[in-house]
Amino acid sequence: MLSYCTNVHPAEDLPGVCAQLARFAAPARRALGVDTLGVGLWLAADLAEQLATDRAALRRLRSELDAHGLAAVTLNAFPYRGFHDPVVKHRVYQPRWTEPDRLRYTVHCAEVLAALLPEGSSGSISTLPLGWREPWSARDEAAARRHLDEAAAQLRMLAGRTGRRIRLAVEPEPGCLLDSVSDALDWLPGCDTDHIGLCLDTCHLAVSFADPTATVHAIAASGIDIVKVQASAALHVDDPVAARDELARYAEPRYLHQVRERSTDGILAADDLPQAFDQLPGTGPWRVHFHVPVHWAADSALRPTTDVLRAALAALPDRRPDIEVETYTWNVLPEQPDDLADGIAAELSFTQRLLDTLEVR
Repeated sequence: MLSYCTNVHPAEDLPGVCAQLARFAAPARRALGVDTLGVGLWLAADLAEQLATDRAALRRLRSELDAHGLAAVTLNAFPYRGFHDPVVKHRVYQPRWTEPDRLRYTVHCAEVLAALLPEGSSGSISTLPLGWREPWSARDEAAARRHLDEAAAQLRMLAGRTGRRIRLAVEPEPGCLLDSVSDALDWLPGCDTDHIGLCLDTCHLAVSFADPTATVHAIAASGIDIVKVQASAALHVDDPVAARDELARYAEPRYLHQVRERSTDGILAADDLPQAFDQLPGTGPWRVHFHVPVHWAADSALRPTTDVLRAALAALPDRRPDIEVETYTWNVLPEQPDDLADGIAAELSFTQRLLDTLEVR
């Protein structure tokens, strides 16, 4: 089932999450004209713990989902808390997989998802690619391995206890320890790949300038499963010098917007858009880690990398992973939508038509 990720909404307590489901998800479902709409829930750490330990609170959330025709099919456990604080930047990568809090949060999310999944369904939880690339020591590496091994063991026990199979999906992101899909394919074979696989974020894939078709084929050849796809689009600009003023409108203070430039010397990198203006030559095209709506019809020098999304979806194997539209940046776009629920519905409708056209099964 196609879903949209609720990390676009700021609520971090149960009343707030229930209110945002009623305000945004339910109207999006009605606009789409479907009986059931998939949601990829984002639950901040304190709420995930509450729901995992308080059956009454969990029943309330399940009741709200059912009342609005919503189905929780996946969770986004990448941001830990404070994802809509005025400044997030590198804090989104904390706690790292080196820390017990990351393991505890992930296990709580799995407990919650097992109780919310539709009957007969399996589920997925996306998570960060270990952490930001520095600092990282041999001790950090060992701790991350140990915690991911324990996460897999907990998922195995959860499946035995509930009959619900939930898998962890590690999400490569530029600038992190697992910067690219190829980095993840090098690292993941050391894990329990029955319970841990890959989250393919097509915005991140586009930023890396990797070939989407070849990447999906390489994943298939590796034996690592694509557990989840985050259908998303980055910003592309062919001439960043000429488009500097327009690009500068996207240099907002909340999120980190990594930039990559394709040059004759390879791929050049800057960790955020303001730094890119000073650090990159701008003689080749740029891709910016700014999740723009996948259905955005660009009428300027900037355009979305929807072609990467389309090619990646077309290359997927017949067994479709969870597909979640993840555009968390609606609230920091230079031009705000008149109605966020309508924007979410438009993205989902566009993605569903794309899937239907590609006959992804």
